[in-house]
Amino acid sequence: MDTVIENEKETPSGKKAVKGEPKLYEAMFLVDSAEATTDWDGVTATIRNILEKASAEIVSIRKWDDRKLAYEINGKGKGTYILCYFKAEGGKLQGIEKDIQLSERIMRALILCAENRPVEDIEKSTISQTAGETETQELTSKGREARDEEQEQTDQPEA
Repeated sequence: MDTVIENEKETPSGKKAVKGEPKLYEAMFLVDSAEATTDWDGVTATIRNILEKASAEIVSIRKWDDRKLAYEINGKGKGTYILCYFKAEGGKLQGIEKDIQLSERIMRALILCAENRPVEDIEKSTISQTAGETETQELTSKGREARDEEQEQTDQPEA
């Protein structure tokens, strides 16, 4: 005789999800580049405090990229993106988002469910305490170079 637990359901990845069990989330935080450069530890501590307040378990946190913003946010034209993976209960997300909105250090944030994210992608995301170039940025720039070379070849007329 099989026992069925009502609060279990199967996710697209084939794993059994138990209601109330913490899920994996991916968050992208946007902070002022000048502040990230001068006080990196303070910026990451702010993010950690918000997540720990909601009893979230931080899997990884690292600098993703520095970018010129499409438009100014709070008078800032350049921003630093911080990529973070964490585990939390779904009901805690509303409190996390409220704390992010109240934070003066975080300009914007986006939180997505990452349950189907391959483990290899998350393991690449190690805790970074420096504000230097990351492996992902290097791969992205190499990808851009390859794309540009391919575009140049297709733009040239064939003889």
